[in-house]
Amino acid sequence: MLKIAPEGWPFVAVTAVVTVIIYLIWQPWTAVLPLILFLFVLYFFRDPERTIPEQKDIFVSPADGKVILVKDTLEEEYIKDKVKQISIFMSPFNVHVNRAPCDGTVEKVKHTPGGFSAAYTDEASLSNENIAMLLITEYGRVLVRQVAGLIARRAVCRVSPGDTLKRGQRYGMIKFSSRVDLYLPEAVQVLVKVGQKVRAGETIVARK
Repeated sequence: MLKIAPEGWPFVAVTAVVTVIIYLIWQPWTAVLPLILFLFVLYFFRDPERTIPEQKDIFVSPADGKVILVKDTLEEEYIKDKVKQISIFMSPFNVHVNRAPCDGTVEKVKHTPGGFSAAYTDEASLSNENIAMLLITEYGRVLVRQVAGLIARRAVCRVSPGDTLKRGQRYGMIKFSSRVDLYLPEAVQVLVKVGQKVRAGETIVARK
């Protein structure tokens, strides 16, 4: 059975009702477009199960999509140290449920208002509306930032400070195309490259 993310049920219900009403009131063919929209909503908000790797000292991708950036940088706001940054662009056709990259305790969750430029640009990481989740882990602090995109206008983070997460555990989602930035301790070995496709909770993106 197709699992749907909780945030998707209002959209599923509305498009289903509209499709049925149009089918019953007008000619059946007039319900084709609403039906297509309903099927797209089901597809978009799908939340498949994933097989989480069990190896030690690894970090998994927090999002489905394509790696658009891998670099060494200085994260000045939360970690305040040199880090490895991995950025993943999520198209409307990717699964949009986000997962924890490793075990950890949530130290901070911060929503920052901003713009809605294309999520694949470098500027989007800091200028777009985003939600940052800071984790305390055995490897040091790890930051995951959900970044809204040109179409995406709403990110959802389901956790609060003090919550504990397991590697691969669902913790939120971004509606429609968007971006997720992952900041890991500088000493990790990054295992993915720009252009590589990754799957949330399954693809190993770095190793300690």
